[in-house]
Amino acid sequence: MVALLSMAALIVAGIVGLYALSAALRTAREPAVVLPYESGLLPQQHAVSRYHARWYAVTVLFLAFDMEMIFMYPWAVVVADMGATAVVEMFGFLAVLLVGVTYVWREGALRWT
Repeated sequence: MVALLSMAALIVAGIVGLYALSAALRTAREPAVVLPYESGLLPQQHAVSRYHARWYAVTVLFLAFDMEMIFMYPWAVVVADMGATAVVEMFGFLAVLLVGVTYVWREGALRWT
C-alpha cells in the first residue's frame, strides 16, 4: 500500500515538474509572430472560409486550358507524320475546349464586378 502511494506521489510530482518546466521555458508569444507567414497583418477572414461558386468555374476554365497544353505539345511533334486526321482531331478537341470556355463565360465567371 505504501509503495502504491509513493508511486502515485512520484507520478504527480513528475507531472507537476513537467508543467513547471514548461511554464518556465515558455516564451512570450506575440500576436503578430503567431500569424501565418509572420506578415504582421491581421487576417481578413478565417483560413477555412468558403469560396464563391464563381471560383469553381474559373477552376474548370484553368483545367481546360491546362489540358489543352498537355495535349497540344505532343500533338505538335507528331502532326506532320499523322497528316490531316491529326489536324481534324485537334480541331475537335479545340471545339470541346471552346464549349467549356463558353460555359464559363455564360456563367459569368469572367466578370469581376
